[in-house]
Amino acid sequence: MSRIGKKPVELPSGVTASVSGQTIEVKGPKGTRSFKATDDVTITVDGNVVTVEPRGKSKRARQQWGMSRTMVANLATGVSEGFKKELELSGVGYRAQMQGNTLKLSLGYSHDVNFEVPEGVTVTAPKPTDVIVEGIDEQVVGQVAANIRAWRKPEPYKGKGIKYKGEYIFRKEGKKK
Repeated sequence: MSRIGKKPVELPSGVTASVSGQTIEVKGPKGTRSFKATDDVTITVDGNVVTVEPRGKSKRARQQWGMSRTMVANLATGVSEGFKKELELSGVGYRAQMQGNTLKLSLGYSHDVNFEVPEGVTVTAPKPTDVIVEGIDEQVVGQVAANIRAWRKPEPYKGKGIKYKGEYIFRKEGKKK
């Protein structure tokens, strides 16, 4: 039995939810998001509490139960607080700066990397070595941060590259004479 699915989703103050068929729409101060659940679960809204129940005892219904509950919880968190990923650049000459809707990265290549920021995501560079990705959709925020990190992943010898704030980089010892 799903331990995650059993837990009801409490909507924060200022957030409203409405269900039509299998689609739940959540509105909050940061915007509106919706999620279409499969036919294996039933979503009900009672005041400021959203509950998700499985239809039947099949394996797929139990799988969708926990996942759907988590998706609804992420909708509520996104429209009330939003999601945030922080990246750090470490390496000599590694810098980031915003120019309009483009993140300009100097990563030791012979050219600068220009990263176009997609809709629904805000990218800021408060310091030349820090990048902050924010938005109301957790999946999009995580994907944008991963795409930025993919330009120069941290390497294990000196730790140079783009890493998530607080990420541990497994270090290797270099060659010995």
